[in-house]
Parts: sequence; C-alpha cells; structure tokens
Amino acid sequence: MTDQGPQTSTKRVAVAAPRGYCAGVDRAVITVERALQKFGSPVYVRKQIVHNRHVVEGLEAKGAIFVDELDEVPAGALVIFSAHGISPAVREEADARGLRSIDATCPLVTKVHNEAKRFAGQGLPILLIGHDGHEEVEGTTGEAPDSIVLIQHPDDVDKLDLPADQPVAWLTQTTLSVDETAQTVGKLRDRFPQLVDPPSDDICYATQNRQDAVKQIAAHSDLVIVVGSRNSSNSVRLVEVALEAGARAAFRVDDASEIDPAWLESVNEIGVTSGASVPERLVDGVLDRLVELGFPPAVEERLVDESLSFALPPQLRKHDTRRRR
Repeated sequence: MTDQGPQTSTKRVAVAAPRGYCAGVDRAVITVERALQKFGSPVYVRKQIVHNRHVVEGLEAKGAIFVDELDEVPAGALVIFSAHGISPAVREEADARGLRSIDATCPLVTKVHNEAKRFAGQGLPILLIGHDGHEEVEGTTGEAPDSIVLIQHPDDVDKLDLPADQPVAWLTQTTLSVDETAQTVGKLRDRFPQLVDPPSDDICYATQNRQDAVKQIAAHSDLVIVVGSRNSSNSVRLVEVALEAGARAAFRVDDASEIDPAWLESVNEIGVTSGASVPERLVDGVLDRLVELGFPPAVEERLVDESLSFALPPQLRKHDTRRRR
C-alpha cells in the first residue's frame, strides 16, 4: 500500500457579507437603548422592535416592556413604535390616550407609507405586494385602506377584479424575495399596461444585498445556515433564496443551539449568513459551533460594503453616537 501522506481536509465554511444588522434595525435598537438611558425604565415598545428573539430579550433585561397593543400601556407612559411602521390609527390612539411616543419606524418603510398616501391622493388603486398579517403591511395598508389591495403571490394577479385598461400603482413590503417580487411585478405589467411604478425600488437595499450575498455562497454550498428568528420575513426569505440558488439544503436557526449535527453528515461546504435583525454575536456563535463540530474557521465572502446610517428620532438625537453592529 502506497503512503498517500497527510490528507487535506476539503471542508470549508463561507460566511456571507453583508449580513446582519441593517441601518434601520441598528437605529431601532439604539432608539430603545437611548430612551432607557434618557427617560429611565420602564419604556414600553409596541410589538417587537425588530423581529429577533434575542434582541427583544436583551432589551427586556434592560427595562423595556414589549406589548402587542397600546391598551397595555399605562396612560401617560412612554411608548416606542417598532421599526416595521404603524398605521395612522395607532398614532391617533396613542395621542388620544396621552401617551408620549417615539417613532422608530425605518425610514425606508416611511418612504413606502408616503408613496401609498401619494398614490391614494391621485385616486389610483394600489396593489401592495406583501404578506398578510405582517406588521409592515398592516401599517402601510392603514395609510390608504380604501385604495390598497394585497397581493401575496404572483398567482394572485390573475384573481384581481380590476379593469385591465385602468391605471394602477404597485408597492411592496420592504423585506420580500427580490426575484419573486420581480415575477409578480412582471405579471402586473402584463395585466395592466398602465401600471404606475413607485419612484424607486421599495425592497430594502439591505434585503437585496443579503439575498445577493447568499446567492453567491449558496452556489457552492452543500448546506446554508441562516441565523434569524422564525418571524423575521427577510431571514425566512434567505433560506428560500439559498435553495433556489443551488444549496442542497438550507436551514434557519435562532442561534447555535439549534444546529442539528445530522445536517452536517456528508457535507463539505457550509455557507452561513444572517437576517437584517440579527446581532453579529449570534453569527459568531454559529461559526464557533461549526468549529466544535469539525469544520475549519470561516472565510468571509464579501459582495458589497454598506455604509448607510439613519439619524435617531428627534427626541434622542443628542445621544446619537454610532456604535458597533
């Protein structure tokens, strides 16, 4: 038997960049932290400030109280509105109850709200591409409830009861699959020749960048692990995008504890990424766990650099110092 010498491992872990916190999430989380520092505990937050269980639990430990609706907030207390946006009715309810409020809505979501109001003001029916029940969709719909029709899937276009020769406008939830949304818009354009576009793409720059980055690593990965919570729309989309881009398997985990060693059987190349509301420490935990399970340290594959940041809400701008992700 010939001595083959030392065998070189073919195992590899690639971690996508960009990943994790986007500018809107960073702004929202800092908003809660700065409000606690400035006004003290408790600070109430309507809905999850961002869709990540670990972030919410960390802010709860600092004194934030998360509620589903405003009737759970004591009169006169301070409430923060989440990054996903709210309808005018929620704002009116807060004012009627004498609540002090800070709006942490992502500016890119606010842009969609403004587009909805403008199209409705022009008398245009609005076709909103998004997921029923998602907080962002509820907030946008609330801006023009009599004008908006929700489209959840490309096949829904065929069910629309609108004249084909009528001008209609379209908008989207900011965290959707870029490719599926393009498919839906294509069908809308075929159905409605006078389709009116928003002035710029509604899908968040960070959503698009993270989907493009995961496509890059999925193309050569046996397995892709997406770090993110189950109610994070953009994290769920990353799993779908990875599978569509060629990964043999893809799973979402909240943290390293959810990795099933059985996933790693007969796997040589693993890709790792995270949704836009995921702290970097959770990704680090996943990479450390993969090392424990016999894989080498990860190599970062960077697609683009992100430098965008948003100013904090006006009530907190004296404390607006940028920080770590």
